[in-house]
This record gives sequence, C-alpha cells and structure tokens, in this order.
Amino acid sequence: MKNLSARPLFIFEMANNHMGSVEHGLRIVEEMREACRDFPFSFAVKLQYRDLDTFIHPDYRQRYDLKFVKRFSEARLSWDEYRQIKKAIDDSGFVSICTPCDEVSVGRIEEHGFDFIKIPSCYLTDWPLLERIAKSDKPVIASTAGVALEDIDRVVSFFRHREKPFSIMHCVGEYPTRDEHLRLGQIQLLKKRYSDLEVGYSTHESPDNFEAVKIAIGLGATIFEKHVGVPTESIKLNAYSANPDQVRRWLRSAANAYRMYGNDTERYSFTDLEIQTLHDLQRGAFAKRPLNKGDRLAGASVFYAIPNVPSQVIANDMSKYTDFVVTEAVAEGSPLLLGGLQKSDSMSQVLQIVGEVKKMLKRSKVVVPGQCELEISHHYGIEQFDKFGLTMITVVNREYCKKIIVMLPGQTHPEQRHEQKDETFHILFGKVSLSLDGVASDRKSNDVVVIPRGVKHQFTTRTGAVIEEVSSNHNSNDCFYTDATINANKKRKTFVTYWMNGC
Repeated sequence: MKNLSARPLFIFEMANNHMGSVEHGLRIVEEMREACRDFPFSFAVKLQYRDLDTFIHPDYRQRYDLKFVKRFSEARLSWDEYRQIKKAIDDSGFVSICTPCDEVSVGRIEEHGFDFIKIPSCYLTDWPLLERIAKSDKPVIASTAGVALEDIDRVVSFFRHREKPFSIMHCVGEYPTRDEHLRLGQIQLLKKRYSDLEVGYSTHESPDNFEAVKIAIGLGATIFEKHVGVPTESIKLNAYSANPDQVRRWLRSAANAYRMYGNDTERYSFTDLEIQTLHDLQRGAFAKRPLNKGDRLAGASVFYAIPNVPSQVIANDMSKYTDFVVTEAVAEGSPLLLGGLQKSDSMSQVLQIVGEVKKMLKRSKVVVPGQCELEISHHYGIEQFDKFGLTMITVVNREYCKKIIVMLPGQTHPEQRHEQKDETFHILFGKVSLSLDGVASDRKSNDVVVIPRGVKHQFTTRTGAVIEEVSSNHNSNDCFYTDATINANKKRKTFVTYWMNGC
C-alpha cells in the first residue's frame, strides 16, 4: 500500500513528453522506475489532463500556428490511453499525481483514482477550477510561479477553510529557468509565511543543473518536481526535461545533500574522534599558587593552559553555577584533578527557580521587561532557597529605582535595613506578612507600605507574592542584615540573564 505522507517525495512530471503515444508514455514510466531504483525516497509520476474538446475554443482547434494549441493537439491521448499509463504508474509502485486543466479533467482524475491533484501556477487563482478541485477528496499540491503573495494568501485561506490537505511549491515559470532566476530563497519565504504547510520546489532549470536541488533541500523543501522524458531518434527533449541518466544524477545529488544535511529533529551523535579532538584542545585548570584543603577555586587561584591531563578540571567546567572546594593540597603549577576536589553545581536548581518565577509571574499576570536581569537571593545557600530567599528584577536604577520582587510560597526574606534609601512596597499579587522594627502585619494585594531608611524589615509569604518596590537609588552595599553571617556570605546572589527565554 502506498504511503502518501512519505517524504521526501520526488515527482516525475511527464507532461506532454509522451508525445501522444501511449507506448512512449509507458516507456517513460518504465525508465523512471529504473532511474530511481535503490534511492531511499518516495517517488511519483505526474500526468496532465485536458479535455481538449472543451479546453480549446472551437474556433481555434485548427490554429496550429498557436504554440499551445499545436502542442496539446499533437500530444492528444484518449482517456483509455491515459488509463493505461495510470495503470503502469500504479503497477510500478509510484504515487500517482495529475494536473487538471479544466473541470471535466477533475472528474476524470477522480474516476481514474489518482492519489494527488496538482494545481499548476497558471491555474492557482482559477477560482472556478479551484471550486471544483475543492469538492474532490484528493489532497492538493500547488505551484506558485508568478503569483503574488496576496493571491497565495487567498488560495491558502480557501483550502484551509475547507480543511483540504494542501502543500505549496516554489516555482519559476521560465522554461528553462536560468540559474540567476531560480530564486531559491523563496522556499524559506513560503515556509515562514505558511509555517503549517509543507513546502516544495518545482524545478524548470537546465536538466544538467544538479546543485539547485541541494540548496532546496538545505532550505527545507520536502517535495521536488522535475519534467522528465525519454529521447529517441524521432523525439528530442525540450530544454528543461531530464532524460533517465540526468534524473539519476539529480537523485544522486539529492541523496548526497541529505547525507550532508543530517538530522534536524534532534542533536546528532558525537563520534569518539570528535570528542577526543575537542577535549585535547581544551585548556586545563592549574593551581596559580599553593592551594590547601578547604580553599575554593577562584580567578586568583587558577590559570588555564594546554595540554590538559586525564581527569583534570578544564576551563569549560568553570561556570558561575559551579563551585570547587579543594580536598587535597595542590602545589603551585600542578593540574587540578577532579579526585582532589569537591564539586557542586547549582545549574539545575537555578533553572528550576527560573521556571517557578515564570509560573508566578504568569499566575499574577504581572508583565516584566524581558531584557532585565534576574537576581536570585539565597541568603543561606541555594540549597535553602525554598525557605530563605527571593528573586528580584531591577527595571531601572538611577536616582530613583524600580524593582519587581517575586517570592515563592513558603519563602522568608531575613530581616535587614537600609541606611541610604527609602522604599515603598506595592503588593501586586498574593499575601505577605511584613514585620517593621519587630511589629508584624498582614498585607494583601494592592496594599502599599512605606519603609523609611533605617527601619528593620522582614517579610514572608505562604501563598507566594509579587511586589513592586519603588525607592531612591539602590546601592548594593546598603543592605545590612541582622544576621551577620548573611553579610559575610559573598556568594548569596546568582544573576541570570536572558532568563525569559532560557539561561
């Protein structure tokens, strides 16, 4: 059974290259089957249907001086002959696609059991034809050459409202299309504008151009269409149709592009060689001075250089979220080995805190500027942040200052005072128990509390709270905690940037 959703899908457009001969049409199908053998893609053969007796005006049926009247008339096949080619398409395992050029042909496509209907660029805004196609149960693929974005919008809306499976293809209606007119960047434009639609590439470049398909694959196209044919002594292909050898080279180029493209749904698997090569280039951490048990690794005590040695701390390990404590004395200039250090990493805790802060802001419906830094205060260590601490977003700090304080349920901010600034708390969300110079009071949403300089204040929340703090200029040295061990803790704050989207 055919898998109509299998991708990538490569469409062989026969068009009029059967030249009005059912035998030659069958040969094209057979040679395309051989040309695509062993390639890991899904393949389709496409025909074009025209009810010539109604498609060409009666007064012009003998006007062979008109290019398309002559071409279509000379390539006429009966409906029974088309059925024979359609059967060969099915028997060869191809997906079957057909372009109707009139309403009668849509009925024939339904009668003959094609898998897809393809709308050519010239009929993308043929509304009488679109209305008939929309009544069919066939999924639709449409080309967009020479059609303004506003008109594509209308067609996309038309099929969306009818819940019609619909894909679009970038195409340029020049036969053949010069390289400088391929405009492959339009694939990206279509993907961005219609992000819910599958986007493909219908090609009319020279059949010896095997590079364009690579670019189209890199830009995210998943359906590819090319005019194909089989030349004989009496049949010469046009300048944009590929012969079987050119088709095979086209597919080989596409396969090579996919090998280079790799996977875009998950991170690739790193090879042992890649990992080892990168590790060999990474700088190792060395003692800048003699280090004793209990010392913390910091900028003044460490330098980085190559080569590193096995089990050595490398510069890549030294982030603001990582803390190393020496457990075995290290001589000056010696490598810092993981076995002689105690490591703690707060990254996972920081990410969890950021997530909880976002939830609280969403719950409170308080909007904060995304570019503002998030300050996480963990007065007794990040391990006790759920009991003692808060997060703070500084919106502006000039002669005046505005901050947004976010407290999670169950948190307490230890008692402190300021000697330089006055501050005012506006409770935006939640409930807070606030103590001023030892006198406690319960505060709720929309309460305003003034805290003069010198007044000791402590606050706690059981529900979680969001508080707007407005004050005079804030100086980081103007926080005096009643518990002196907090002031002595130089690592009681963690700052996170770009936290609205990640950190």
